[in-house]
Amino acid sequence: QVQLQESGPGLVKPSQTLSLTCTVSGGSITTSYSAWSWIRQPPGKELEWMGVIGDDGRTWYSPSLKSRTSITRDNAKNTVYLQMNSLKPEDTAVYYCYARVLGGDYWGQGTQVTVSS
Repeated sequence: QVQLQESGPGLVKPSQTLSLTCTVSGGSITTSYSAWSWIRQPPGKELEWMGVIGDDGRTWYSPSLKSRTSITRDNAKNTVYLQMNSLKPEDTAVYYCYARVLGGDYWGQGTQVTVSS
């Protein structure tokens, strides 16, 4: 069973950079045909797909967030990272790590990020 665990700061100031970690267990981030995404949900709004990194390390991003977002990975640590710069209060959301791997869909429990001074 693949398990995803997000971690990161709960509170970030406007204009700062957010760094989140998704630690993966029960499966490898280099598994063929796998995809590892970051998705967020602002309060009272729908889920928003942010971007994905594939098994080969290629990345794709939401056009609206591409200029501020970077998804990377550390194969040795089996970990996926999200970095987002120039944060704004409207970036306040629960951030989820999501994986499509081994024929299944898996979600982390999410981590709350609040952007406030």
